[in-house]
Amino acid sequence: MTPREIIQKVIHFEGPERIGMTFGGGRMCDTVHGGITPPPGWSDRRHTEGNMEIWWDEWGNSWHRIVGMSKGGEIREPVLKDWKQLDDLTLPDFADPARYEKAKEGFAAHPDRYRMGGLPGFPFGIMRYMRKMEIFLEDVLLHRDEVEELQRRVIAVIKDAIRNQAKAGADAVFFCEDWGTQERLLVSPRLWCDLFKPGFAELVGEAKANGLEVWMHSCGCVTEIIPELIEVGIKVLQFDQPDLHSVEEMGRNFGGKVTFWCPVDIQRTLQTGDRDAIRAGANDRLPRLARRRVHRKELRRPPRHRCEGRVGPVGLRGVRGVRQVRGGGRQ
Repeated sequence: MTPREIIQKVIHFEGPERIGMTFGGGRMCDTVHGGITPPPGWSDRRHTEGNMEIWWDEWGNSWHRIVGMSKGGEIREPVLKDWKQLDDLTLPDFADPARYEKAKEGFAAHPDRYRMGGLPGFPFGIMRYMRKMEIFLEDVLLHRDEVEELQRRVIAVIKDAIRNQAKAGADAVFFCEDWGTQERLLVSPRLWCDLFKPGFAELVGEAKANGLEVWMHSCGCVTEIIPELIEVGIKVLQFDQPDLHSVEEMGRNFGGKVTFWCPVDIQRTLQTGDRDAIRAGANDRLPRLARRRVHRKELRRPPRHRCEGRVGPVGLRGVRGVRQVRGGGRQ
């Protein structure tokens, strides 16, 4: 069985011969990733002013970080300082096939691996940078029309990326969008369902129409919308802090509809560097997340969703151990 076949069986709950592996550093890895290259002639204009490094992203936002101290950086100036600028806003071009040539080459070089095409993000993660996080969280209530218009335009360019990743030979697309604090969603579940869920459904639908599965990363506690993510068709959820959701509860409540791709918790376990604790954490998660196989008749039950003010019977199994994918293993 090839690595690609193993991942396919994992995420479709078809009893693979082992769990999936995505270790780095030349170790066992069942996947190959293909990103989107910058547009021809584009530069991030990276430079240093005093102890600050400053650069621009493709969307037009400027970033900064303290040299030698911070890593990823934060928004310095958003591209949309005022909603009056929306009409004149130009979004990146993800329709250019040349930007996917390296992904295509990488996929072709590893035909036995599961091929994952990167996306530039999803609407919320992109839009919050374009306005700054604290301002955008106000916008979703105070400037709903403008947010919906911007979201419509962002969805259109992400669709271009999805279609091109499919043409490059991807099996799935992967995106990162952080939706939670350490305790709860950044917005209410009802607002998420009303404003953002339709966009999720539209983009996942585009991926499926092009023969792609969808894998999603999110930081924070997003337990309240896991049923909705499953409903729209997210196939794999990547959480770096699975303990925020309670591994026991995930195994009990989400058995059989989505795969988890997770390390041991990066803030409570992995960062300790304690090998015994890390191994124990990985071994503990596997049986908890793959508790049982869900019968077909259970999958046909009418869902009861958080958007309706109720939590319903949905399922999930999987773990990434230290870097492992767990899906439909044998019982």
